[in-house]
Amino acid sequence: MRKRTKRLTLVLMMSLLISLVAGCGGGNNNGAAENKGTNTNETKATNEGEAGKETLKKVKLTWYLVGDAHKDQDKVIAEWNKMLEKDLNTTIEVKFTTWNDWMTKYNLLLTSGEKIDMIFASNWADFYKLSKQGAFLDLKELLPVNAPVTWGNVPKQDWDSVTVGDGIFAVPNTNSEYTPDGYVYREDWRKEFALPEFTDLASIEAYMDAVKTKKNIAPINGAAYENVNRLFRFWNDFQMISGEIIGATSYENPRDIKIVPFTDEYEAWVKKMKEWQQKGYWNKNSLSSKQEAGDFIKTGQGAIYWRNPSSAGGFINEIKAKGLKMDIGYFPFTRFHNYVIPTLPIANGMAIPKSSQNPERSLMVLDKLRNDPAYFNLMTYGIEGTHWAKGEDDKTIVIPAPGVDLNETPRYDIASWGWRYEGNMKNEKGGWDGLDALKEEFKPISKQDIFGPIYLDYEPVKTELAAVNQVFEQYGKPLMLGLTPDIDASLKTYREKLKAAGVEKLLAYVQAESGKYFDEKGIQ
Repeated sequence: MRKRTKRLTLVLMMSLLISLVAGCGGGNNNGAAENKGTNTNETKATNEGEAGKETLKKVKLTWYLVGDAHKDQDKVIAEWNKMLEKDLNTTIEVKFTTWNDWMTKYNLLLTSGEKIDMIFASNWADFYKLSKQGAFLDLKELLPVNAPVTWGNVPKQDWDSVTVGDGIFAVPNTNSEYTPDGYVYREDWRKEFALPEFTDLASIEAYMDAVKTKKNIAPINGAAYENVNRLFRFWNDFQMISGEIIGATSYENPRDIKIVPFTDEYEAWVKKMKEWQQKGYWNKNSLSSKQEAGDFIKTGQGAIYWRNPSSAGGFINEIKAKGLKMDIGYFPFTRFHNYVIPTLPIANGMAIPKSSQNPERSLMVLDKLRNDPAYFNLMTYGIEGTHWAKGEDDKTIVIPAPGVDLNETPRYDIASWGWRYEGNMKNEKGGWDGLDALKEEFKPISKQDIFGPIYLDYEPVKTELAAVNQVFEQYGKPLMLGLTPDIDASLKTYREKLKAAGVEKLLAYVQAESGKYFDEKGIQ
């Protein structure tokens, strides 16, 4: 009887063991089946969104981007919200700062307490300063859970670029770029005038002089300040550290930090700009004009427009797509001194303000936006069949879609830079091939950005900073464009006003803080 009981017990135990093993094996097989074909980031993001949809309460988010909305923005956002509502039970209102006085608006958004769930972030939009001041949420604990695909495909060094103290305060884009300034210009006119290619200030001046005298057109039509100021900085190799006032005298001398308007180079430049203004290279209303110089090139009433290589490519592609009868060239200012500084990863990114009420959901949306091609294409290139169409392969698109007139439906070109992911970027069929050539030109002359990461809190000199900026707006901008009757007297007044505003105290602060950073990094 005992033997029979033991045998029965043994059979039951074996049956239970077999059942458990089968159960484990069945679980593994099911898992393999579920993961089959989901080895791409895009599918993983989609599956995670679908899996969590039923557990997500419906929310409405507010996102902010810099710049201007597109003519068809409402249509694009409506399509995006259909996708979001289905996948993540979410809708989003996307707002824009516009480019008019955008920096003031941007800072106000982050200090006013307005409920914002995601905002464009960049080192050129004071990312480091704002992070130190607590404007953004620390995402370190949220990212692996709510944006797992992005957490996995952003390189460590890029995460390091958005780490301030012990926190991660933004999601950088993953699309390495070189973005030096340069000029797009009428290459067909340069050839018509039999002028040499741009190499220096004299060759640029010769071209503008010919445009004015032979075409009777202001070469820099519309808003002119940035077109002139950026040329000034690159030609003289000034590395600006604090706005338009304080900077290093060159890349090779990072610790030689000066008040730029007090330098001999600045004095010589504003005198030269007075000559250019008197020759009619830009109009007297150039400071108040709201129209970009590029708009006048398109209508045959302008000849020069500052752009970085990527935006130059977009401009040239638009000229081609519209069938405008002109040949556009591009000259990067890097050729003045034969080096280029690559953009920091946080040159373009997305951050979550501390006022956000739904940071987890906002990260889930960003994860989809970066990594799901359907989301990425819609918000980066617009509506398929209208703003673009598929090309001959997955990496090529046609802009605009066949049968669409760019004059009626402009190129979709919002500030999508913050979520760009190189794996999803497209090439434009028939587009400008100069961008690839420039990348090859830049690679061997690339130098580390030693100025971008310098953090300036300005708290000890905030009064002086505000006063100096006011003086710059009132006196510095007109002087840069030669719009004052007496340059010597205006320069003297400008310098006196800067001193009275406390610019020397501001200089001492910038020198001290920059020195700390250079010491930390071993930069001489």
